Amino acid sequence: MITGEIKSKVDAVWDAFWTGGISNPLEVMEQITYLLFIRRLDDEQTLALNRANLLKKPITDNPFPVGQDYDGRDWEDLRWSRFKNMDAAQAFEVVDKRVFPFIKDMRGEDSTYAHFMKDARLTIPNAGMLQRVVDRLDKIPMDNLDTKGDIYEYLLAKIASAGQNGQFRTPRHIIQLMVEMMRPEPGDRIVDPASGTCGFLVATTEYMRANYADAISSGAGREQYHHDMFHGFDFDNTMLRIGSMNMLLHGVEQPDIRYRDSLAQASNDDAGAYSMILANPPFAGSLDYENTAKDLQQIVKTKKTELLFMALFLRLLKPGGRAAVIVPDGVLFGSSKAHKELRRILVEDHKLDAVVKLPSGVFKPYAGVSTAILFFTRTDSGGTDHVWFYDVQADGFSLDDKRTPLLDEGKLGVSGVLNDHEHAKNNLPDVLKRWFLRDSSELEQQRTEQSFCVPKDDIAAQGYDLSLNRYKEIVHEEVEHRTPEVILDELDRLEKEITDGMAQLREMLAGGAA
Repeated sequence: MITGEIKSKVDAVWDAFWTGGISNPLEVMEQITYLLFIRRLDDEQTLALNRANLLKKPITDNPFPVGQDYDGRDWEDLRWSRFKNMDAAQAFEVVDKRVFPFIKDMRGEDSTYAHFMKDARLTIPNAGMLQRVVDRLDKIPMDNLDTKGDIYEYLLAKIASAGQNGQFRTPRHIIQLMVEMMRPEPGDRIVDPASGTCGFLVATTEYMRANYADAISSGAGREQYHHDMFHGFDFDNTMLRIGSMNMLLHGVEQPDIRYRDSLAQASNDDAGAYSMILANPPFAGSLDYENTAKDLQQIVKTKKTELLFMALFLRLLKPGGRAAVIVPDGVLFGSSKAHKELRRILVEDHKLDAVVKLPSGVFKPYAGVSTAILFFTRTDSGGTDHVWFYDVQADGFSLDDKRTPLLDEGKLGVSGVLNDHEHAKNNLPDVLKRWFLRDSSELEQQRTEQSFCVPKDDIAAQGYDLSLNRYKEIVHEEVEHRTPEVILDELDRLEKEITDGMAQLREMLAGGAA
């Protein structure tokens, strides 16, 4: 867990950028990502040298060449451990003119990180600012894997707190809930078609390390975990760089993080390739038919991105594959032909498992849109017997723009173990608990409760409307009011008490004056 001392050191790095004139939080994050990558290369070089010395063999897997370049300059100068001790002007010259061009020339065949660093550009304007940033970054401990990941997550959280581009971050506790509900396992191929900073994939790595450490630490399990388990697509190169570094600092050697417009025609080469989808795509706007994959239009004929992404999820999943995705409420009850057809497909042609309604303040202060989490399984042969609904009313944080933590909000642990919580403050632990009872005791829940199941026939009869309020029953308590005569008598009594009190006060004042 990141300590207050480390947070203050990270804050100092962030402040060095802001006081130096770089105030765009994404640019700050991008520059920090480059520098962390450079520091990571130095750590890899040190490991390679130690391995070579131990085995008494020539160094073969080092990131930096050995010796001197064509101009007779020492390659060692490109290492973090070397240039951090140079004077400011010399270090700036080396980093700007040599280190960054070196990163650009690194080929992506061996590393997804190197591939996305090929457009790296130093935007730190002067030697003094670079020296301050490097000195402050160097003071942050990056030896422990968990600490590395926590530090980077804290940096990403600062993008949101800076008040810009907060839409790139789904709240971490919501991501964690979805991962715990899905329970990924070794062998799963997990994809996020709008990966951004790779928050869903990172949360999955934490879950895997907490629950399957032995299975992913050696042999075929380790190979699959590091090279084939995690897949993320985005068409923003900045997000790809940040997301790739996020995965690297969480210990995944070679995730498949790629540039891709997931809804485009050219991206139709991995249908049925994945066993799990975890996503919160950018549901906004419309697309031109010409820019959209034709097979998605065959599933649901629409220009609405939220519906096209749902069609994409069904295409990417293999039969038996499962998805947990955040959707705007319009997907649940939209009245267009495309909306109704998509919901019919989910219920009749596949297995719709659950609809978890989220409070409208979950994404504040950046958006007040109402959302829900849909859980479904691709079957191609139906299988929906009933759908489980849960009405989340509290997620452990205030639902205003400040989103301050509430007392006793409880906490979801990546091991699947829940701490004690106050139900009224945070429903998320209860969601997780009841999710695994949806085929047993939850079937007996009345529709007046916070969670309940609805048979498929009832949903079909309502035109496949999936809004929770369509099925939830509200019980109105009978309240007995006093009769008007009784209320008037009470007012007379109160008025007499006030009159008598005022009379006593006058007598006391008159006595005092005398």
